[in-house]
Amino acid sequence: MREKVLIGNGQGFWGDSPDTPWEMITRGELDYLTLDYLAEVTMSIMMRQKLRDPERGYATDFLTFLERALPILMARGVRLVTNAGGLNPAACRRRIGEIAERVGVFGLKVGVIEGDDILSRLPGIMEAGHRLEHMDTGEPLSELRPKVLSANAYLGANYVADALDEGAHIVIAGRITDTALTLGPLLHEFGWERDDWDRLAAGIIAGHIIECGAQSTGGNFTRWWEVPNLWDIGYPIVECYPDGRFIVTKHPGTGGLVTVDTVREQLVYEMGRPDEYITPDVVADFTSITVTGDGPDRVLVEGARGRERTPFYKISATYHDGYKGVGHLTISGPRAVDKARLCAEIVWRRLARAGVSVPREDRLVEIVGAGACLPGIMESPCEPPEVVLRMGMRSRDRRKVARFGMELAPLITSGPPGITGFAGGRPKPQEIVAYWPALLDKRAVDPHVRVSVEEV
Repeated sequence: MREKVLIGNGQGFWGDSPDTPWEMITRGELDYLTLDYLAEVTMSIMMRQKLRDPERGYATDFLTFLERALPILMARGVRLVTNAGGLNPAACRRRIGEIAERVGVFGLKVGVIEGDDILSRLPGIMEAGHRLEHMDTGEPLSELRPKVLSANAYLGANYVADALDEGAHIVIAGRITDTALTLGPLLHEFGWERDDWDRLAAGIIAGHIIECGAQSTGGNFTRWWEVPNLWDIGYPIVECYPDGRFIVTKHPGTGGLVTVDTVREQLVYEMGRPDEYITPDVVADFTSITVTGDGPDRVLVEGARGRERTPFYKISATYHDGYKGVGHLTISGPRAVDKARLCAEIVWRRLARAGVSVPREDRLVEIVGAGACLPGIMESPCEPPEVVLRMGMRSRDRRKVARFGMELAPLITSGPPGITGFAGGRPKPQEIVAYWPALLDKRAVDPHVRVSVEEV
């Protein structure tokens, strides 16, 4: 057993800095690199890609990084754990094999975690009595079954640990929990029992702190003006110990800031009940920990408590929910806000005249620059010299959305003065891929791990 394990996260979402993973493995010591690409909206994007091409549906940025970094990872013994597989881990695995051959890496072991995708098994799961009720509304998924595009279970850290136990240098997963990327290596390295609730909770909390990348090292920090060299921000590393203690830090010489406050802010990010943070591995109590400074850019977290896991997996499903169209206009000059409001009214009236009725709940009108981000809380204290009018609509009828897209450009010459900034052409109808959260008995899911060696 190692005395300590260093785990760094180089991606907080698909679209995060493309250079950070490389910086993480070249600017300091590291045992594990985790890359977290998935969110509910990301799964929707991946589904659109997979519908167009059955060989897509994974995070392509990951492969771009791997093409550059695979020889360095192998030479330095840094093991990589990622959910870049998205909706197509098998296809992602095939691309990794091609990369290994191109860069001349021999004997690469890749572990693929499968079984989270339950889309093809939905009919049987529902026939067995699992209603997959929406976690907010209680509606059963059965009513939307023909429209469902994807359905995945949030798997836990056990399967990451299993792949590492089998010698995988790279672990590719689909829809596992963000925190499993960190807890999995700790289970493998320290041999924690799968019912050692307090240590499991510590691993979950460590994973939560680093899962969003630089948000724990000064990114998105309330006192942003205190963060040095934000342009060169270092991403987070947890220095973990067998007893469950860990230190949040970053590579020396990088920008950013690791303090009790930056860590505390990330602790409460996307948090429901802090004393009951539910994962498939353990229910963690975030209120049990102490967070103290341990020197410059070092914060000690200890005292985590947890309790027995639930018998359910959370299910993330997506389904087709009609179409949307969104467009923008820049409106400048005196009374810009009033002109923006008038433009919106003109669009809805002209659509009605054309026979396209848009219910209020299907309309979007935002006046950016006049308090649109926090309506009713941060109104503009003065008349802005320009604003951006953001308008949109949704409908089951694609033709209606297309008709809406024709009404913005005419405002430039048939609306109030000062309208500009119409770029990108008419807003085109986009398919709405909506999100459906549910719970499913773990016994109805069949996760498994496949580790293969790439012989070059």
